[in-house]
This record gives sequence, C-alpha cells and structure tokens, in this order.
Amino acid sequence: MLTLTDSAASAIRDLTSQPDLPDETGLRIMKQGEGATSFQLALTEGPEAGDQVVEAAGARVFVEAGAAEVLDDKALDAQLNDQGDLAFRISDQDRLA
Repeated sequence: MLTLTDSAASAIRDLTSQPDLPDETGLRIMKQGEGATSFQLALTEGPEAGDQVVEAAGARVFVEAGAAEVLDDKALDAQLNDQGDLAFRISDQDRLA
C-alpha cells in the first residue's frame, strides 16, 4: 500500500484544512493514460468507488484502483521546489526509509 512521508502528510493536511473545504477532503491520485506511470493529483471531497484510502498523521489520500496497483510499494513525498512551489514525488518505499 502507498505510504506517506511526514512531509507529504503535513503538506496534504495544509492543503485540505482550508476553511471552505469539507472535513472529508483529501488528495486523490489517478493514473494518466493507459498503462502510464504518470499520475494526476487533485483535491477531492471524498473517495470515489473503488479508491484505496490511505490515512496517515491526519492526511487522507484516495488512490484510484488502477494507480493503487502501480503505487503499492511506493511512498509519496512532498518538498518545496526552487521556486517555492509544493512538489509531490513518488519513490520506492525503501529509498525513503
């Protein structure tokens, strides 16, 4: 199952704790294209049918079924890039351990 680093959980909590968003809001990860290894991330008000729900340190991530297969042994991390923008990246779980 996809895991979250502490920095990813913190970033997701920050994104989903906006006062105008419902309490159930989380980050949803979806595959882009057939057989692709690129993903789309979006804030959503809750999981869709078939989504795998990952909860860690108060952060909620909804992983589309097709993406869940690919991300089963991966970890989601978040960092600020050189421009100060939030950037998520996916790595092998053992690389972030």
